[in-house]
Amino acid sequence: MKWKKIRTALLLVVSTTVLAACSFGSSSSSSSKSSKYTTTGSAASGTYEGVIKNGKYQTSKSRGVNVAQNDNTFNLKSFETGLTNVSKKVFSTKSYIFQEGQYLNTSTVENWLGRVSGSNKTGLNPKKGKTNGKRNPIYVQQIEEQDYMKQSGDNLKLHGITVGIGLNSVDYYRKTTDGPQYKQKISDADLRAYGEKAAQKVLTRLRQKKGLKNVPIVIALYKQASNDSLVGGVFFEYTSNSGNQLSSWKELNIENKVFPKASDSTTSNSNGQTDNSTFSNFKSQVQSFFPNLSGVTAQAQYKDGNLSGMHITVTTQFYSETEITSFTQYIAQAASKYLPSGIPIDIKIQSSSEMQAFVYRDSGQSKFSSHVFESY
Repeated sequence: MKWKKIRTALLLVVSTTVLAACSFGSSSSSSSKSSKYTTTGSAASGTYEGVIKNGKYQTSKSRGVNVAQNDNTFNLKSFETGLTNVSKKVFSTKSYIFQEGQYLNTSTVENWLGRVSGSNKTGLNPKKGKTNGKRNPIYVQQIEEQDYMKQSGDNLKLHGITVGIGLNSVDYYRKTTDGPQYKQKISDADLRAYGEKAAQKVLTRLRQKKGLKNVPIVIALYKQASNDSLVGGVFFEYTSNSGNQLSSWKELNIENKVFPKASDSTTSNSNGQTDNSTFSNFKSQVQSFFPNLSGVTAQAQYKDGNLSGMHITVTTQFYSETEITSFTQYIAQAASKYLPSGIPIDIKIQSSSEMQAFVYRDSGQSKFSSHVFESY
């Protein structure tokens, strides 16, 4: 395999740590064997081991459906990693093993994401038309299943399921196939109410599947960001269920932001302005050291009003490897000096066409590590 392909694969791994989850860290590739299954081995603190069956990783049975349903890639990445973070609140990484969803296949998810109609009785979205003179929007945009296993003798046994339901804050549509695109905003109250009704339908349907009658099922609701947003959406509530009816909902106070901002008056927490100023200082230092930059931006996530992680992108205009190496070294120093301590941060250094370097610090670490991608 050529280095370019290896590098591309690595970048895909790096990119999946996007904002909404702030799941920074890596895992080892050692394996733990059983008769039919292996796992991906002992992982970094706070991450799950994955399932390998008959020598192959267990991919999702509905893999690829979400990709076709979204125009904002930030939503895709933050939805997947954010759902894992919700799962961690119920299924401990020390006790459970992660497996991609095996109970919802592609055709099932596609039908659920459609409108209810004579030919699609299982659609979770309202029938096409109007209610009280107002167009019925598409509410449910994404669905993803995660399975959580435990060791049972020489095998793995299902001990929990998490299902994420992604809900539109804006529904984009066309009146004719090639016509202009329109958008319909959905209020938070309508989004929440419809999402909770959809969640009950999903729970009822899962309970009817073989082997899922008594398995704990977590359902989490996600508010998708608009297509033009520079950050992904957030999960805003979840419920953990052992029976056929939804239990009480637990609120998730998560907010995603983009830095720098000229004004941070819209921030719902008191730390936003300080964090914005801190990042602006970092940006100024970086740009004064290397003026040939196209941009320095950050995606930040807040949990319960506190900054929990940052993803920074630095876009360059230079190509010399010696410049990139020197710049990467400076970035690591400036990040340690100017950026907030105690939180995970990653910094992508890239041109318009390729990734050039990566600087990162995991949660609990004091120093930044870095890697420069060399060309051969």
